Amino acid sequence: MLAAARLCSDARSRLAGAPLDHRDHSERNPLTAPAWLQELAGAWVFYSVLPAWPWPQPRFARIARFAPWIGLVIGGLQAGLWLLTAGWLPTLAQIALVIALGLWLSGGLHADGVIDTADGLAAGSRALEAMDDSRAGAAGVQALALLLLLRVAGLAALAASVGPGVIAAGLVSVAIWGRISPLLAMARFPYLREQGTAGFHRQGLLGLRRELRPGAVLLALLVLLQGGGWAVAVWLLPAGPAAAVPVWLGRRLGGHSGDSYGACVEWTEALGLLLCGVLLSAAAALAAA
Repeated sequence: MLAAARLCSDARSRLAGAPLDHRDHSERNPLTAPAWLQELAGAWVFYSVLPAWPWPQPRFARIARFAPWIGLVIGGLQAGLWLLTAGWLPTLAQIALVIALGLWLSGGLHADGVIDTADGLAAGSRALEAMDDSRAGAAGVQALALLLLLRVAGLAALAASVGPGVIAAGLVSVAIWGRISPLLAMARFPYLREQGTAGFHRQGLLGLRRELRPGAVLLALLVLLQGGGWAVAVWLLPAGPAAAVPVWLGRRLGGHSGDSYGACVEWTEALGLLLCGVLLSAAAALAAA
C-alpha cells in the first residue's frame, strides 16, 4: 500500500507540459470548450486515474473548485459497489473493497499526503524537509493506519445502524466534503513551498466564496434530491471536519502544501464517516430504547 501511495507522483506528473492558461479562447475557435469545462476536464485528469475525456482539452487553472465533482464520481462508484454487495457479502469485506476502490480511483494522491504531512508534523522545525523525503517515516505509517481504522470504524457503525442507501449517501457525501476542505486551506493559509508542485492550485483564485460555488451547488442539489430521513444527516455532518481539518493543519504547519491539501481530503473523509457512524448509531439506539 505504501508503495502504491508513493506512486501518486504520476498524478502530479500529468500536469507537466500542460500550461496554466487563464485566457478564454472560446471566441477564437468554436470547437474550444468554455474555460470552466476545460478546468473540469483538468480536475478529472489530475484528481483521478479514470480515462481522460476525448474533449475538451484540459487546463489546470482553478481545478480545485471542481474537485468536489470528481468526489461525486469517486464516491458514487464506491456507493455503487456498496449497494451491489449489500446483503450477500460480509460487511467487513464490503468495507475493505470500498476503501480499496477509493484509494485506487484517486491514484493514492491524497493518501500520500497523509503520510508526508504526518512525517512533517513529527519533525517539528524540519517539517518541510521531512515532507520532501520520499521515504515513509514511522509517523506517516501510523497516520495512514489510523486513518484506515477510522474509516473502517465509521463504515462499520453505519452498517450496524442504518440501511445501505444511507451508507451509499454517506460515501458520496464525505468524498465531496473531503474535496471542499482543501479550498479553505488554499484561501486562508499561505503556501509553504516556493517551488512546490501544488502551488498552481492557488493561481487565479477568485476568493473562497467563488471557489466554493461548484461544490456548494452540487451539495444543495443532492440534499434536495435526497428528501428527508437519516440521509440528510450524512450530507451535513461532514461539514464539521471539512472546516476543522484545514484550520488545524494550517496552524500546526504555519501554512499548507500539496501534501497537506491531500491530508485534508483524507482526514475529512475518515472523520466525516466516523462522525456520521457514531451519531447515527447513537440516534438509532435512543430511538430503539
